[in-house]
Amino acid sequence: MSTVTLKTRDGKDAGSLQLDAEVFGVQPNVPVMHQVVTAQLAARRAGTQSTKTRAEVSGGGKKPFKQKGTGNARQGSTRSPHFSGGGVALGPKPRKYGQKTPKKMVKLALRSALSDRAAEGKIVVIDEWAFEAPKTKSAKAALAALGIDGKALVVVNPNDTNTIRSFLNLPEVQLIEVNELNAYDVLCSDWVVFSKSTLPGEVTEAAPAKKAPAKKAAAKKAEAVEADAAAESSEESDGE
Repeated sequence: MSTVTLKTRDGKDAGSLQLDAEVFGVQPNVPVMHQVVTAQLAARRAGTQSTKTRAEVSGGGKKPFKQKGTGNARQGSTRSPHFSGGGVALGPKPRKYGQKTPKKMVKLALRSALSDRAAEGKIVVIDEWAFEAPKTKSAKAALAALGIDGKALVVVNPNDTNTIRSFLNLPEVQLIEVNELNAYDVLCSDWVVFSKSTLPGEVTEAAPAKKAPAKKAAAKKAEAVEADAAAESSEESDGE
């Protein structure tokens, strides 16, 4: 399990957390991420483009000239596609561009994107934002204290109004609610910033490194000194 340092809003260390290996420690699946992102971008298309066929263009009811005797090719309407002002042949019509993507693929793409950012050290977790009032200056100072530069994706709770309003006017920050987190927005950002309450997966506090007791360390040191002394005495006896 990968470990990340828990930060405060001022950039100070507040402990360490072990990230969920099933969310932040999987092997990124690039084909799945590509398919999910393509489907998400396709779903954004309105699909309202439309052109008129020769049947929908007004006019053209009269035959332009008689059938025979003019030397021209016979024509039945001036609204044919090859006439100026006529209809469009095989033009676009309103349609839906949405693609059906399995839920398992969507979840795998998100885990792959988060794992990729975690491997690059671009995941930041803070204890809490705790803005007393909405203030853009405080939000900008917090990002600077955390060492975040470039595009940042800040994951917030829907009811955290002060945090949302504080980051809302920063052009380099994209806000997203925790229940709307997706692979595309993660991949479009340089940094992903979570609070402790919005961090996905099972989060556990990393245990501090155990230090050897002072008595045991002193005993080991004494044994090493005795072993060196015994080795030196054996060498002297062999020399005599």
